[in-house]
Amino acid sequence: MQKTILALALATTMAAPMFAHDEAGDWVVRLRAVSVNPNVDSDLGKTLNKNVGPVMSPGAELSVSEKMIPELDISYYFTKNIAAELILATGTRHNVRVNDDQLATVGDQDLGSVNLLPPTLTAQWHFNPDQMIDPYVGAGINYTLFMDKKLSVNKGPLGGTHKIRVDSDSWGWALQAGVDINLDDGWLVNFDAKYVTIDTDVELKGAATGGVWTKIDDLDINPWVIGVGIGKKF
Repeated sequence: MQKTILALALATTMAAPMFAHDEAGDWVVRLRAVSVNPNVDSDLGKTLNKNVGPVMSPGAELSVSEKMIPELDISYYFTKNIAAELILATGTRHNVRVNDDQLATVGDQDLGSVNLLPPTLTAQWHFNPDQMIDPYVGAGINYTLFMDKKLSVNKGPLGGTHKIRVDSDSWGWALQAGVDINLDDGWLVNFDAKYVTIDTDVELKGAATGGVWTKIDDLDINPWVIGVGIGKKF
């Protein structure tokens, strides 16, 4: 075992000069598998009771499920340390559910799902661009497009089926930290974590609202996006 570890260490040392150094004008394309983990803040019960009527527990909330998706990103290096990264994730579908209605009037239930498309642009600082281990931090902006955003509730004192919708798309901030492990011939392995702010209004329409769209929640989704993948420098 010790001989094996020594051999790997020697091989890494010998390979180090072959790493492709990041330079101004370089492009890097990465493909990641990412887990989107919503950090939800919901005031469903309080807002619904205020705007529609006292029909839910004030502590009732909306939950948004986790999702695994592929993610493609493209980076451009302005200098060996400074890069811009455009993150192009595929649409990510999340189930939406009512939780913690302790009065059980509307009751805990699935409302359907929404599909999010969240392109994100970050500026990055790379600490060790000429080394095998190159950690980085980044910050930027996110625009989340809500697609297939029709939900419905069909149980409880609201009576009948009521439509629910996500009212608007979202602009937000993104914070990022990760590491590139540089390999031969411009290839790399990447580990990446982002925190993205996503917020929107949720509205209800039906007999209980007089047939007009009425706000029932100010929903913050704010996911952690954790990914691992490979990349190539050009």
